[in-house]
Amino acid sequence: MFDVAIIGCGVVGGMIARRLAAYDLKICMLEKENDVAMGATKANSAIVHAGFDAVEGSLKAKLNVRGSQMMKQVAEELGVKYRNNGSLVIGFNDEDRKTVEALKVRGEKNGVEGLRVLESKELHEMEPNLSDTVICALYAPTGAIICPYELCIAAIGNAMDNGAELHRNFEVCEIREEEKGYLIRSASGEEVQATYVINAAGLFADRIAEMMGDTSFHIHPRSGEYILLDKECGSMIDHTIFRTPSKMGKGILVTPTVDGNLLLGPTSTDLSDKEDNATTSAGLKKIIGEAGENLGCPLPLGKSITSFCGLRSVGDTGDFIIRPYGKRAIQVAGVESPGLSASPAIAEYVEGLLWEMGVALTKKASYSPIRPPKHAFREGTVEEKNRMIEKDPSYGRIICRCEGVSEGEILDAIRSNPRATDIDGVKRRTRSGMGRCQGGFCGPYVMELLAREQGVPFEQITKSGKNSVMVVEKTK
Repeated sequence: MFDVAIIGCGVVGGMIARRLAAYDLKICMLEKENDVAMGATKANSAIVHAGFDAVEGSLKAKLNVRGSQMMKQVAEELGVKYRNNGSLVIGFNDEDRKTVEALKVRGEKNGVEGLRVLESKELHEMEPNLSDTVICALYAPTGAIICPYELCIAAIGNAMDNGAELHRNFEVCEIREEEKGYLIRSASGEEVQATYVINAAGLFADRIAEMMGDTSFHIHPRSGEYILLDKECGSMIDHTIFRTPSKMGKGILVTPTVDGNLLLGPTSTDLSDKEDNATTSAGLKKIIGEAGENLGCPLPLGKSITSFCGLRSVGDTGDFIIRPYGKRAIQVAGVESPGLSASPAIAEYVEGLLWEMGVALTKKASYSPIRPPKHAFREGTVEEKNRMIEKDPSYGRIICRCEGVSEGEILDAIRSNPRATDIDGVKRRTRSGMGRCQGGFCGPYVMELLAREQGVPFEQITKSGKNSVMVVEKTK
């Protein structure tokens, strides 16, 4: 019998698990996929929003600003890359200027610090590659960038290192309330009992809620397509560049990533299919058109590495849905943008709800919030690398040439919580396969390491779990 079961292992579920792992609680995390960070967390803009966009007084506004303030320390504790690069909302005409000024007022009401409206001269001194037709911008110095799936993996790994359990491939099909809590059953017949349930199931949070008898909200998917450019392009701009927002979102942005690439997108299209993450020619054309308008130089589209699509979970209330249900459940739903930015604050908020529900939260004496960084070798000096290689020769064998990822880093990803068990899992933890060749050269070597470490045949290694096998049989 667990004290708390968390359904959904995206960044929100992961941050909640990490927060609660500080207490003497028996915690389990239930994830329907073969790995964590498989939903919206693996495919979003990777922005830590300052908090000027959400309507004042809303949970989105409060938790965005609080989460933004918390994120730097959280990233340091978890060994996750974080960069406070600041953000700009650019305007092209007098109508845009009115929006920019209104966003400044809203942001100040939300408690965002340092907001300024910049005029063309100062703006173009900061970002020379912006289009000459940009006349003003809202400057938010507290805006930042981070790697969302790295943050999620680190948070869940830290929770597991502090005693929490992870159940993968646990697709919840039934939740039954009992005298002392809930019985949760998976599609494969596995059962878990927990006194309290936290529903952080993202796009599927309404279905999970319905299993508990809560039909008070509905979630629909909103797709966002992206184009990722090579690291050669990452220095074209320094800040995150937004267009003035619309009711569908923050528009097409241009931003560097913490790993040095340049990211363009997303589109914003409401869908009905919660698993339709296909890119479209129309969507990619829209990205190219609007991102090109933002910059005063041609987009180097020949340096495109990949395109992808993420699905955001949009609730029907206009705000985050974070509230108790009954005496022993908490719904954490409708967490669209700025959900990544708000995730540490959402965890703090859920902790407070559990206090109010009477959960005994006693600090664990052995708890450690620290997780060593997983990119120390790649970013180390020559002397530091040599010391690591002397200690463990596997760090001296480079597997992914594009990203400079060593065998030692891949082995660490396979052996550390939460363990990588498929190719995409290694990719998200180490960046092996994220370079120009997209795994064309390093893929087979990664498969060999996965097979060897797990003691399974090469043919059983998958790209991302379930039926995504890479090879069928040997021909030689």
